[in-house]
Amino acid sequence: MRLLYVFALILAVRLASVFVVKTYYVPDEYWQSLEVAHKLTFGYGYLTWEWVRGIRSYVYPLIIAAVYKLLALLQLDSAQLLVLLPRLLQATLSAYSDYRFYVWTGKRKWALFLILVPWFWFYTGSRTLANTLEASLTTIALSYFPWYGEGTAYLWPAAICCFLRPTAAVIWLPLAFYHLRKSRLSVPELILKRFVLIGLLVAGAGIAIDTYWHGELIVTPWEFLKYNVLHNIGSFYGSHPWYWYFTVGLPTVLGINTLPFIFGIMQTVRQGNKFPISKQLLISILVTLLVLSTVEHKEFRFVSSLLPLCLYVSAEALSRWSYRASRTQLWAAALVILVGNVVPGWYLSTVHQKGPIELMPKLREIAQEYRDEREQRANILFLMPCHSTPYYSHIHENVTMRFLTCEPNLEQRDNFKDEADRFFDAPMHWLRSHIPVHPLSALPSHLVLFDTLGDKISEFLANYKLLHSIEHAEVNKLVDSQALLDEWSSALGTQLPNVASLLQYVQSRTGKSILVYQRLQTGEENAFNRQEYREQEPDLPQTSENLFN
Repeated sequence: MRLLYVFALILAVRLASVFVVKTYYVPDEYWQSLEVAHKLTFGYGYLTWEWVRGIRSYVYPLIIAAVYKLLALLQLDSAQLLVLLPRLLQATLSAYSDYRFYVWTGKRKWALFLILVPWFWFYTGSRTLANTLEASLTTIALSYFPWYGEGTAYLWPAAICCFLRPTAAVIWLPLAFYHLRKSRLSVPELILKRFVLIGLLVAGAGIAIDTYWHGELIVTPWEFLKYNVLHNIGSFYGSHPWYWYFTVGLPTVLGINTLPFIFGIMQTVRQGNKFPISKQLLISILVTLLVLSTVEHKEFRFVSSLLPLCLYVSAEALSRWSYRASRTQLWAAALVILVGNVVPGWYLSTVHQKGPIELMPKLREIAQEYRDEREQRANILFLMPCHSTPYYSHIHENVTMRFLTCEPNLEQRDNFKDEADRFFDAPMHWLRSHIPVHPLSALPSHLVLFDTLGDKISEFLANYKLLHSIEHAEVNKLVDSQALLDEWSSALGTQLPNVASLLQYVQSRTGKSILVYQRLQTGEENAFNRQEYREQEPDLPQTSENLFN
């Protein structure tokens, strides 16, 4: 198959994902890339605590900021293009990395098939996540690794990868030792003239960029490790048992591809001499999983860089199996893998958590057109778990917005609770303490919240009317599933999680729909509700001070 046709096919799939994937995954897709680039380019926006503390590198956001600057110079900086072009750029890089994977694997058909169909890569391959960039750079570096012969070209993308996300170094340490062991060059020459030299050049350029934009001399990889590993700040955002990556994390990322990967492991273990590259890749995978397992905070995307390694092992095993398999077996295997990826890929890309993406054009329209009775522009309050939606990058209007923050306990205070936790513990108390109710014009012009919060702040919402209701995600109580888990728990003699309790917590903060409320203007007030509200709450402060900002 011609390489140009192969690349065109891969590029078509990745570009298609830009338009098919219309759901929300994790905040970092926006808050650690697009929002930073927007503030750099247009001068307004929001930087999270990671940027204030200097644990993030500006290298990736600056690439997006360059795109934004070009659009601004051409007067084409519409919100739609600010969202679309960075994703097209990332999708193109992902397509190139997929092409390099195909070349690296010896241009096998199974390799092309396996790199195109994974649900997780389709779901994340065009997202502006540092993890997506890391996975792409890892694949490119692996394709240039000197598995046979000699070469150090792989060190450049690998070094960039390690600078942007220091945890990526775990993948490359076993491979670096493998290179040292098989290279014809002497160990001192390879280390000093290749490893150290290229590493210093990349690190020097990265430090110079970060120092300029952070405004002080700073080494962001060290700050990243200091906060996330030494201070274990990541555990503030959730903890998982040490074995989570082995039992849940990597199997979920692989999905149905776990089956050929296990087959590849079995083949490699049995006949290691026939699978030398797979053998070395399995060592890197195991070392990476073990090291990452020592960190309490775990996420699926943290092992996305292992996907090309796992797919290589799978492709090599399936390719050898294909020589003795019948046509029926080949088609059956391909069909199972395809359907097993299409179903979760379609659901998660088009249905689950689509609310935040559908919400932003409506907020953009409000930001552009809304004026209250005093001709003031919109000010929007997000009463949601922090970073539940994109922000200025998707609105591109300099209006006042506020969300509930969730900065970790950086000062090590006792009994610490972030703003979002304090709000959800007592929503009405927080609103009375932070938001004035008189005069009416002092209230935020718009509220954004999940439907489960509505009943808890119904008194406050008496001053608002419902403007939009946007479907977000299906949330079920799973009573039958809990009964099944209880049976398993009894049979196994162990304690399994209480799904009902977990969902009760989730439902208290998120919901099936996202609601947008607009403040009542003069002449629109619901007099009955307002009178009832005043009688129930006679001691409310009568200040007109705007605490919103």
